[in-house]
Amino acid sequence: MNQQLLKRFLRYTAIDTESSPDADTFPSTAKQLDLLKLLRDELVAMGVSARMDSYGYVYAAIPANVSGNYTLGFIAHVDTSPAVSGKNVKPVVTVNYDGKEIPLAEGRKLSPASFPELSSKVGQTIISSDGTTLLGADDKAGVAAIMQLAQTLVDRPDIPHGEIRIAFTPDEEVGRGTDFFDVKAFGADGAYTVDGGGVGELEYENFNAASAKVHIRGMSVHPGSAKDLMLNANLVLMELQSMLPVEQNPRYTSGYEGFFHLDSMRGACDEATAEYIIRDHDRAKFEQKKNLFKEIVDFLNVKYGKDTVTADICDSYYNMKEKILPHIHLVDNAKSAMERAGVVPKVVPIRGGTDGARLSYEGLPCPNLFTGGYNYHGRYEYAVGEEMDKCLQVLLNLVDIYKDYK
Repeated sequence: MNQQLLKRFLRYTAIDTESSPDADTFPSTAKQLDLLKLLRDELVAMGVSARMDSYGYVYAAIPANVSGNYTLGFIAHVDTSPAVSGKNVKPVVTVNYDGKEIPLAEGRKLSPASFPELSSKVGQTIISSDGTTLLGADDKAGVAAIMQLAQTLVDRPDIPHGEIRIAFTPDEEVGRGTDFFDVKAFGADGAYTVDGGGVGELEYENFNAASAKVHIRGMSVHPGSAKDLMLNANLVLMELQSMLPVEQNPRYTSGYEGFFHLDSMRGACDEATAEYIIRDHDRAKFEQKKNLFKEIVDFLNVKYGKDTVTADICDSYYNMKEKILPHIHLVDNAKSAMERAGVVPKVVPIRGGTDGARLSYEGLPCPNLFTGGYNYHGRYEYAVGEEMDKCLQVLLNLVDIYKDYK
């Protein structure tokens, strides 16, 4: 694999950038600024015009060296998921992978028995964490590829290209990555988020998404004298969960199928809280899911008393497909860029979200490209070095395609 790209990726994964869903600040954690400042400084050191605004966004511009009419952007996020710690990441680099288990710390192992796609990576470079943290390939693999693209264009002025814009964002993992993104100042006609998974993934459809914060007010009474008095908030929460469709659980869904996901819960007899996420690709089914959730809450309030259960349901983002279709050249050209790199495009719906979804609704059409990462948000996350190389080559091919795009 490209050793410059590998060193860059490992340098970025060493910086803890875990975001927090509970913070009121932006970014949600100050430590994200450590990497954002580093990226700005590295870009400036290359000779690229770059700045970081008051919210932490890093914007950079590489002027055209040919007379093109299209300004192309590339975007990646620096934060890592709060699902698993991103502190003190200790990467394990396995060169010329032999197809067997990769031993990790604390008795864990990265195994093709658990993750069958590993079997297709024999002979390649596998970069994982040591199993005590996540790796951070989501999305530092994308960050590294974009930075290496910038370095390549600076080092190779003979490569013709149009206007290029680059942005790095905080807080994508907690759904706030574009809250203060300045689309106008970014100045691109179209862009790509480099935030996908395995080689060939190309995405321009994503979930419609909402969050639901549930609060249940119970009545705590000594269990010895609780008859007709106690209302156990934990049991009410369990009842709510039992009324949701069993088959619409992430464990049982794939492709375009939506779900209700109980993300967290805390409780005692007196009070219980829970956080859900609601997802569906189809906008009508998405609305039906939210309505069902509200109906369950209303039913429980009739059964147990007014305001026993409250649910704050808030939309997070919408399916970007309708905003991409008028700019379908972004998808078609991404396919061409992959094919030039010897990659078979795999157009798949995102079973999640991306900064590109909200940006597309804000006037910046923005499909998503693969990075070569797998098993995101967990201890068994890994990236394939040669697929990261392919990602970089696809970015270079897109630069070439759009250099004279009309």
